[in-house]
Amino acid sequence: MRRRTLLARLATPTLLALPAFAARAQAAYPNKPIKLLIGFAPGGGLDFTARTIQPGLEAALGQSLVIDYKPGAGGVIAATELARTAADGYTLLVANTGPFAIAPYLRTRMPYDPVKDFSYIGQISEAPYIVATRADHPAKDLKQFVEWAKGQAGKANFASSGIGASTHLNGELFNSAAGVDLLHVPYKGSSPAVTDLIAGQVQLLIDAGTVLLPHVKSGKLRALATTGKVRDATLPDVPTAIEQGFPGLESSGFQGLVGPAGLPREVVERLGSELRKVLAGGDVKAKFTAAGSEVHYRTPAEFAAHVKAEAEKWSALIRTRKLQID
Repeated sequence: MRRRTLLARLATPTLLALPAFAARAQAAYPNKPIKLLIGFAPGGGLDFTARTIQPGLEAALGQSLVIDYKPGAGGVIAATELARTAADGYTLLVANTGPFAIAPYLRTRMPYDPVKDFSYIGQISEAPYIVATRADHPAKDLKQFVEWAKGQAGKANFASSGIGASTHLNGELFNSAAGVDLLHVPYKGSSPAVTDLIAGQVQLLIDAGTVLLPHVKSGKLRALATTGKVRDATLPDVPTAIEQGFPGLESSGFQGLVGPAGLPREVVERLGSELRKVLAGGDVKAKFTAAGSEVHYRTPAEFAAHVKAEAEKWSALIRTRKLQID
């Protein structure tokens, strides 16, 4: 009896620990596929970014990343869905400038607060934009395009990937910097905007290299300028807007990974750590560079601070241009 009692007592702590151990194992993150929201149609810059980081993150996390497109409202629809989802790390978003640093300041009512309603995980990339027109446009550079636009009052236009997107505000920034008044033609993503730009239905698009560079290289589009402080290494013969006398057109865009507000710290740390490792890979860096962008990782705190700084810049333009979409 004494022997059986002793064995029972020795076994009890182990048996009691099993449910707790099983619960911890079951709760280990991640233990199921992760949904990765994209706020624009397939074929755009965010799609490129998602597909570039997808293999590395899947290998590191041991789970599939299922890309889910939610185009519309310049990325606001996808960001709204993220803000309303459970804070468990199984729904994330590839964020960009438009819905986080622009759209909230264009609207009198927003379905989310870009500061309070999200957990910033890490910035992925940052890059200036390309100012592009169709290949057969009479303008050969930015100055010539401005001269042409001034002679086309009420007819010249610019495309965007959606109202409130970075491409929308880039067009408004161009209007302000060049002293013109191009009409805004919004699309549901960059891909359809590029299609109509090539076809001549619209005359200008200022978008990321990940979107425009392949078409510039193929000869379907003409790069009139880039919006960085220095020339883009992928387009060394294309002068910057600053070089051509338009310093007010300096601009760059960011992309990063975010989740809903209240993500557990360990989830944010895990995702941020794995994202940083993926972005450090030479093959990933090379893909971004070849596409006209650059890997630029920022920690959660740094990323949130950068979004705030960009919001201050774009909200000032919105006030100056008296822009409002509702």
